[in-house]
Amino acid sequence: MKRYDIPLVPGPVRIAPETLAAYGQDWASADLEPEFGELYRATAGQLQAIMGTRNQVAIALGEAMVVLWGTIKSALGPGDRVLAVNSGLYGGGFAEMARIAGAEARTVDFPYDSVPDPDAVAAAARDYRPTLVTMVHCETPCGTLTPVEAVGRRLREVAPDALFVVDAVSSIGGAPLDSDAAGIDFCLLGTQKCLATVPDLGIVAVSERGWEKVERVGYAGYDALAPFRRAPETGYFPYTHSWHAVAALNAACGQLLAEGLDAVYARHARVARGWRAAARELGLTLYPRREEDCSPTVTAINVPEWTDWPALDRRLREWGMAVGGNYGELAGKVFRIGHMGTQATDDLLARGAAALREALDR
Repeated sequence: MKRYDIPLVPGPVRIAPETLAAYGQDWASADLEPEFGELYRATAGQLQAIMGTRNQVAIALGEAMVVLWGTIKSALGPGDRVLAVNSGLYGGGFAEMARIAGAEARTVDFPYDSVPDPDAVAAAARDYRPTLVTMVHCETPCGTLTPVEAVGRRLREVAPDALFVVDAVSSIGGAPLDSDAAGIDFCLLGTQKCLATVPDLGIVAVSERGWEKVERVGYAGYDALAPFRRAPETGYFPYTHSWHAVAALNAACGQLLAEGLDAVYARHARVARGWRAAARELGLTLYPRREEDCSPTVTAINVPEWTDWPALDRRLREWGMAVGGNYGELAGKVFRIGHMGTQATDDLLARGAAALREALDR
């Protein structure tokens, strides 16, 4: 395995030594020792602060997709209808997931190089009357940050009974999001992006009415959310949990909170501005049409017409720099700089911009 000196993949990101150290301890059985429950509850409290919520946080074993699927299957019953806000690969994917789970689904579509218009979302919700509305905060393939709080306010006006599901996997811990102010009922998060740890846990903050819906649906699969409502107090989790993973997450969250969330957001915003400026100086164009729509955690850049993505990727790797390619209709056309978590640093910006310049010059 090659280890790159300039890691700028948009997740999983480079892990801090303090976080990795937590995995190296010989933790006891999470099933037997009350200290695990104490650690779990403390870590959930850290996550509430980072996610901007008073809602109960569930920490499930598995990569972030475990809570995306777990939420869809736990919150949808026969006859339910989903409105998926589609401004990128992951936004549109929610509709497909809902159909697989047996619900009806409709998308409200926006160009991938832009962000959703809250009024257009509200109009679609008024017309469709969905049970559940889904949205992605940071559309990582597009490099955009969507107006979740503005959409949430409009939904409360036109569809107050609809549950609001937000995928904030690539944004929380790097971009401000007040989950409660946005009226989010299921706020989904992973560990391998801005939290900068191993992709081994899925996180979801669930509102009270979200839990009520989960209990009515009664889904009982491995990824079900229902057992997590009472597990922190009873100590009975739906499976043997990973003490190692929760301890590492606790360490990672502690580092963010010690830095201070305002300082964390300022660092990400500063580095993102630096990357956008570097791209312009090199004659490159950003994928999002408007710079104000760009995410502070990832920068999406059009592949220059005079080369192709495999050649550019190869040259970057020769200079010790790893970045992200893309998927779907953006595959081969747009590449991504992942400046999130431990990778949102001035040093990586300087060295990465220099490597990108050398690769392009060649």
